[in-house]
Amino acid sequence: MAARKRKAPAMAAGGAALWRRLSAWLPRGRLGLAALLGRLSDRLSRGRDRRARRSSWLLLAPLLSPPVPVVTAPPCSLCPEGAHRFQWIRNLVPEFGISSSHVKVLSSPAEFYELLKVQIKAAKQRVVMASLYLGTGILEQELVYCLEETLEKSLQAKGSPDLRVSILLDYTRGSRGRKNSRTMLVPLLQRFPEQVRVSLFHTPNLRGLLRLLIPERFNETIGLQHIKVYLFDDNVILSGANLSDLYFTNRQDRYVLLRDSPEIADFFTELVDAIGDVSLQLQQDDTVQMMEGMVHPYQGDKVAYCEIANRRVMEVINSARTRQERLHAKTFHSSQPGSSLLSQQGSQAPGSLKPEPDTWIYPLIQMKPFGIQIDEMVTETLLTEAERDARIYLTTGYFNLTQAYMDLILGTRAEYRILLASPEVNGFFGAKGVAGAIPAAYVYIEHQFYSEVCCLQQQERVQLQEYSRAGWTFHAKGLWLYLAGSDLPCLTLIGSPNFGYRSVHRDLEAQVAIVTENKALQQQLHQEQEQLYLCSGVVSTSTFEQPSRYVKLWVKLVTPLIKNFF
Repeated sequence: MAARKRKAPAMAAGGAALWRRLSAWLPRGRLGLAALLGRLSDRLSRGRDRRARRSSWLLLAPLLSPPVPVVTAPPCSLCPEGAHRFQWIRNLVPEFGISSSHVKVLSSPAEFYELLKVQIKAAKQRVVMASLYLGTGILEQELVYCLEETLEKSLQAKGSPDLRVSILLDYTRGSRGRKNSRTMLVPLLQRFPEQVRVSLFHTPNLRGLLRLLIPERFNETIGLQHIKVYLFDDNVILSGANLSDLYFTNRQDRYVLLRDSPEIADFFTELVDAIGDVSLQLQQDDTVQMMEGMVHPYQGDKVAYCEIANRRVMEVINSARTRQERLHAKTFHSSQPGSSLLSQQGSQAPGSLKPEPDTWIYPLIQMKPFGIQIDEMVTETLLTEAERDARIYLTTGYFNLTQAYMDLILGTRAEYRILLASPEVNGFFGAKGVAGAIPAAYVYIEHQFYSEVCCLQQQERVQLQEYSRAGWTFHAKGLWLYLAGSDLPCLTLIGSPNFGYRSVHRDLEAQVAIVTENKALQQQLHQEQEQLYLCSGVVSTSTFEQPSRYVKLWVKLVTPLIKNFF
């Protein structure tokens, strides 16, 4: 009873402080707070009405999963001026201004893999990699060899070695099977104990009897470390790809390289360190233990653990935000005469100056188990505020949108082109056992959404497209936003979230919003979008009449009960 009465003061205080900050600037936007909340309330009400009409046996769902929490309305509105209309995001997270020349969009798994190897070999100070897991094949072993070679060079250098390697993986996925991510990395820990750290995040929601009863693989449905970020010194790769041979060969994803971006690299290093501090630490004998004095994720008090994790992560976000605000005020937005960037540059040596930024990076973090919902808040606001004739290209490898996202897509004015995996390119296609039915479950979810689009006569405004490519699977996620009247996107979201229930409520996720005024970078992003959508076909009623789209009755019955787990 006492545990039930205990709240999460750190999380509550953090949320209250965030709301107070937002309230201070909200009324200045194009859309007032009352109007925005009213509009969102209407859409959420329509969603509740639709859910209420569903069959009564769905009342069994709460027995298998926690009830969907009420989503707090995103407290933002967009400004009218070009790409700068998205500067409201910096009220939530740090804003990093960079030159578009430092951004490179990659297009293929092979390019991603080769870049990883090149960056590992060139690293001098730090290698930080966060992923769901590290595979056990030849290509993954080659990555480990690259790390070993680079660490050895650092060890042989004069003085103490400077290179530090930090790897963050998920505990349950990284421990699957006798040969797994842990066994791949133990040799590095044994040979370079002072330079290598391997952290294994274990969700606090998998504990007690539940942890004892749920078998391997199925235990991964409760919650995961799903962030994918790979950084080497001051170069950062953001992606949705894991460190596995499929993602290096024939599983299509998205990848962006941010070169010479020390502030961004520092932020993600600190973020990975914060999550690592509340994770299990892999030891040289393949055992795990928590850092001294840290609450255990599944043996200790859950509320206390989540409070500590919330505090550590929010410290990273808030400290970086404060640093960037000071830098922003000092260099670009000072109202004092002579304090502009150009005047400050005049006293510095030529060649030592950075160009004025034309691109802005906003890290968006979603860790609902810790009470952190920044990515959800920003995504909902972008969907809410997208204007008439704007176009949003949204892609996900696993089409299972939250009810809030579906309501916003169906209730707003922008045009949507949603790219999803056909059953044949779904990562679970051909899997053994119950997992083999997952592609059919996604077909059923897709069909339900398409039927609702047709019922509302929105087929022209909301269009579904299925990615299909022989011999490949599809794992790309994110969105591109084209303002009304523009042929090029000015904003993209790229990272680990899939826009589904898991991403919002269960897993640890991170992506970045990239906002740019530069036409060359906008063209890169446009070409990336076009390349993905070229391998797709438009979904119509006839799509679901194909034999390959037949969904068995038991799948239809079970899907509403388990959709929150995949």
